[in-house]
Amino acid sequence: QVQLVESGGGSVQAGGSLRLSCALSPLTYSPHCMGWWRQFPGQEREHVATLYAVGGTEDYADSVKGRFTISYVRDYGKSTLYLQMRDLNPEDTAMYFCGAGGINCDTYRGQGTQVTVSS
Repeated sequence: QVQLVESGGGSVQAGGSLRLSCALSPLTYSPHCMGWWRQFPGQEREHVATLYAVGGTEDYADSVKGRFTISYVRDYGKSTLYLQMRDLNPEDTAMYFCGAGGINCDTYRGQGTQVTVSS
């Protein structure tokens, strides 16, 4: 059974950085794409970043371009998707989710990790 588990969320001041992690299992699962989404209170989930296995193509929402970086590491028996977030601002406060597989890269989803940015 495919599982995704996020970690790394927390509270940070504006201008700070955080790195989110998403552990994928089993190790044999190799999705063609993986991504990050976020959801603000009372709003629909929005796309943040996507990484495609073929060619390593990255895609970012305009609101995070130049500040967030998506990456993937598979070694030492672990498969982990990352989201490095820099220059955070209060508008980045949201619940962040990782996803993998399927047409929209979110057939499988994690439970989310909260990011709170204070001014």
